Amino acid sequence: MNPIKYLKIIFFLFLCSFFLNSCGGKFPGADARKYDPDPKKRVAKNLSEGRGFRLSEGFGKSGNGVFEFASSNELWRASLDIIDFMPLASVNYSGGIIITDWYSTDQASNESIKISIRFLTNEIRSDALNIKVFNKKCLAQFNCIISEKNGNLITELKEKILKTAALYKAEKKKKNSKAYKGNQKY
Repeated sequence: MNPIKYLKIIFFLFLCSFFLNSCGGKFPGADARKYDPDPKKRVAKNLSEGRGFRLSEGFGKSGNGVFEFASSNELWRASLDIIDFMPLASVNYSGGIIITDWYSTDQASNESIKISIRFLTNEIRSDALNIKVFNKKCLAQFNCIISEKNGNLITELKEKILKTAALYKAEKKKKNSKAYKGNQKY
């Protein structure tokens, strides 16, 4: 074997032992007095806080747990439904942002708009959304002016999204109460 390979292996092992030993045998914050001794409760707590996963969930064998997906967030669903006629450029649920592509109602038009919706909270309230509308006017193909548009469109979008989200939440609550009543045993 080449002596350089031996040096690389020795350096790698030294580096690994340094990193493994740097904790001093203790995990940061691992104080047994702060955690429940029942492993099932610890696992449930970690899963509810988003700190872990189960292999059975990855293979489609899930239990009767409650899962939060983008489709269960009323604001998210309402926003996508309201702007569904526009092409989407970027959609990031975990980042809480929807950005449409440039949209124009007429192909011969030299004007188009782009909408950005940022989610500040999952609660349905007026300050939960930050909506920006951008306007692009082009005189020639490469001679375009882009500006942020202020006006009624932002207010109308926000109101329509909030109303739709409130309807979705009411439907979900109604559906859940029916399911709950159906599961009660007499």
